[in-house]
Amino acid sequence: MFASLRRAPFVILPLALACCAPVAKNAPAPAITAPSVPVAPPPPRGEPVEFAGAPTAKLKGMLGEPAFMRKEGAGEIWRYDGTGCHAFFFLFSDAVRHVETLPRGTASAADPACLSGLQKIS
Repeated sequence: MFASLRRAPFVILPLALACCAPVAKNAPAPAITAPSVPVAPPPPRGEPVEFAGAPTAKLKGMLGEPAFMRKEGAGEIWRYDGTGCHAFFFLFSDAVRHVETLPRGTASAADPACLSGLQKIS
């Protein structure tokens, strides 16, 4: 019995100190702000009529073999390199769904001069 009384201060003292500790209030979480990183504007809308929906065989017939091909899930990206520009064709279900060039066109995402230059090269 005396052994348990000797241990009592070691149990009671921490409990008593815990009761005296200040109670934390539910303070609101600090607001998290998104970093201010500039985002590039979206490309202009519109697809070149001669390439919109073109099957892959027609695209190869018009421009030849691409300089670069990459499979992305269910789609593919084909890149053609011209003099001073690059054209990117986004294909899904073996057909062109979107075309972009670098540099971009002013009225659409694809510069017509770049695309016509690619047809002359191939």
